Amino acid sequence: MHLLNSQAIRQAYDADLLKVMSIAAGRESRVWLSTWNRLAPTPTPAWPLPKLAVALKVGSLHVKDESKRSGLGSFKALGAPIALLRLVLRRWPDQPWNAADLLAGLHARQLHDFVVITATDGNHGRALAAAAQSIGCRCVIVLHAHVSQEREDAIAAFNAEIIRITGNYDESVAEAARLAAKNGWEVVSDTSYEGYEEIPRDVMQGYGILVDELLEDAPEGSYCPFTHVILQGGVGGLAAGVVGHFWERYGANRPTVIVVEPEQADCLYQSALRGCASRATGTVDSVMAGLACGEASPLAWRFLQPTVDMFMTVTDAQAEAAMRDLSHGAAGDIPVVSGESGAAGLAALQALVNNTEMCQKLGLDASSRVVLFNTEGATAPGVYKGIVGRGADAVLTAQSSWLERHGISAGKLGRDQGVTP
Repeated sequence: MHLLNSQAIRQAYDADLLKVMSIAAGRESRVWLSTWNRLAPTPTPAWPLPKLAVALKVGSLHVKDESKRSGLGSFKALGAPIALLRLVLRRWPDQPWNAADLLAGLHARQLHDFVVITATDGNHGRALAAAAQSIGCRCVIVLHAHVSQEREDAIAAFNAEIIRITGNYDESVAEAARLAAKNGWEVVSDTSYEGYEEIPRDVMQGYGILVDELLEDAPEGSYCPFTHVILQGGVGGLAAGVVGHFWERYGANRPTVIVVEPEQADCLYQSALRGCASRATGTVDSVMAGLACGEASPLAWRFLQPTVDMFMTVTDAQAEAAMRDLSHGAAGDIPVVSGESGAAGLAALQALVNNTEMCQKLGLDASSRVVLFNTEGATAPGVYKGIVGRGADAVLTAQSSWLERHGISAGKLGRDQGVTP
């Protein structure tokens, strides 16, 4: 399904939204997280895929590869940890604490009885659990019925306390809120709801780091090095964090933005239809576990309604095919490890290029400069191997061989992001 957004605008960044999220605050978050030893010390690569670009009839194609962010395996490592840091600093304003010391565990004794809780499909909870372990506070994670055992095990490895429910993701969000109210715990969620926006704002702000890295070498001014940005949906937090940065930096010259969701978890698509943050109409259960969300975040929707030019959905089968294409280095490009949700952007592009009418409306053609976000690696290794046909280690070996064969270092190719005019 495709839906052109009649509410999308092209103008200077909204002044009220600037008070919520800004490039300046995002860069502060980036500095804070730079001291955390669980994150890669350098930006994640934006792999150029020139041969796939030719096959898809676009001018250029890059994929920002968050599988390289850390051992946590996803972009979520930028959201929950920074939200936890800001929460602790707000909670103890009189303490002379800083982010580096907190992440190093220097105040673990004082934080021993502080408890945070969240609901998750896997990656957000894993990132929060890792940050809580580093800081030294307790962490409780609520998992719904469709979260796999291997995702649970990955979270539990950071000493998080696991609570299982029989319902879906949205019901796990409600249960986390109930437990927090009952026990005096703090919810660190990536989705907002009435009376709860400050922490989701901090999570989204962390995601803006992706764009700050992507545009690091781009000259200042009105020229955006990308004409089209394709983003995964979910509750909308990632997309909001990314489009906020593009919009503030480029104003009316922002790139065309496309948001993709699983067809059975289309809460943002439905929000665009109805003109307000809404619920999905499908079962929500999808192989794209990180995008299997039933209700849009109202805070994220404030950023998405004016900036997303098209909302669309893809099937599980399309996402799985895109995973295989990336793993094989489709058309001869570098092989990339991309999880079920991570490949959704490529699945969207592959579907779009076969729709001539929609491409014309979006201005997607042989001159387009497209960027995708591989939001996760093989965070569920068994699922990944079952879909791709080989494990992530084999794909990484193929990636290393590709780089060696072409006489290119991973660092050099990662920096060659094609972001200069």
